[in-house]
Amino acid sequence: MSQLTPGQIVSELDRFIVGQQRAKRAVAIALRNRWRRQNVPSELRDEIAPKNIIMIGPTGVGKTEIARRLAKLAQAPFLKVEASKYTEVGYVGRDVESMIRDLTELGVSMVKAEMAAAVRERAEALAEDRLLDLLLPRRQGEAFSSGTLEEVSPDASRDATRDKLRAQLRADKLDERMIELDVQAQAGPMLEVFSGQGMEEVGINIKDMLSNLMPGGRTRKRRVKIGEARRLLVQEEAQKLVDVDEAVSQAIRRVENSGIIFLDELDKIAGRERSHGPDVSREGVQRDLLPIVEGSTVTTKYGMVRTDHILFIAAGAFHVSKPSDLIPELQGRFPIRVELEPLTKEDFVRILSEPQNALVRQYVELLKTEGVTLRFRDDAVAAIAEIASTVNQRTENIGARRLYTVMEKLLEEVSFTAPDLAGQELVIDGDYVYARLAEALEDQDLSRYIL
Repeated sequence: MSQLTPGQIVSELDRFIVGQQRAKRAVAIALRNRWRRQNVPSELRDEIAPKNIIMIGPTGVGKTEIARRLAKLAQAPFLKVEASKYTEVGYVGRDVESMIRDLTELGVSMVKAEMAAAVRERAEALAEDRLLDLLLPRRQGEAFSSGTLEEVSPDASRDATRDKLRAQLRADKLDERMIELDVQAQAGPMLEVFSGQGMEEVGINIKDMLSNLMPGGRTRKRRVKIGEARRLLVQEEAQKLVDVDEAVSQAIRRVENSGIIFLDELDKIAGRERSHGPDVSREGVQRDLLPIVEGSTVTTKYGMVRTDHILFIAAGAFHVSKPSDLIPELQGRFPIRVELEPLTKEDFVRILSEPQNALVRQYVELLKTEGVTLRFRDDAVAAIAEIASTVNQRTENIGARRLYTVMEKLLEEVSFTAPDLAGQELVIDGDYVYARLAEALEDQDLSRYIL
């Protein structure tokens, strides 16, 4: 992060997301402030709180994508949750603290994966030795014989045979041969019937207690190809080489200082009135959320996690409610408000063609796997954008997500017959787009169901 200035962060986001410059600038500043905080004097570091953000805008304009790309850029633990799935303490549902437990779990998995990648070379060497031991079992008091092994002369010494097998193994010549090995049995998911506050930890704790009673873990025999056996053994050896305590310690530090939680559908809990029915706990969820956002300590299976410096990015359409409908204390914890603009036809044209993961490019690459060359002319891209914009105006405005619907309907026939069109080049122009979608576009009732 020390290498990325706010301007460079915005440029990176521009590669994947069209427009929404104000939102990009806000998150870029928030991300840079995290690096700045790490470099201020230590006595001031704990005093600097993150400036949480509320993104206000209709669905499909890029709110979630901005937060997701930001977390990937920062290599930070990132969790997306819907505010509407949590309930007030006392009702049946998920406790808001579970989002911190989930974020910590993600952080631990991320650090373990990084540590495993760092020791992969050593793990591969150990896995190779274990495979050779399986191919050449060493039995006490038994004279060595290589007569049962293919491509090895019966009078070869053990070391010579082992070296020859090692060379064949590295050349992938033995990948298809079957071998039997003991692997760690994967524990199945624990009971999910416990869904009350904090009860999601019960299954985890039971599993931990059982693993303590059986420290060796359960193993089972599997008959697999050597190529697959090598992959399994590399994973197993890498896990053994990873210092779990150090991984947990690093993960908690990373979650506390770099963690990002994207809180979607904040507008769904924005009401203050005391109502009955499904919305009975909306204000209660806000009050439960408040200490998490303000800064508190949450108990997880890995230890205590402080939330003081976790960055919260909230989002919502706020069609019915508005940010001022949130309780004042929670409003104060989201000092930055950013409004995202609805997408226009011109934005749709750019979304289809400019980003690195542009939708047009995705379909071109998908059909290339079938040997079909797909080319989109500029008038075709303009026609798709116009149709998506028109349907959004007539029906519910779902933003850029409408492009997925239009593109899928447009290329339905091509996608279905692609295996029979190998070696051909297909050119999509504006006339083809209107011809394929004319019926659904003209009949408004039909377009409501199809587009």
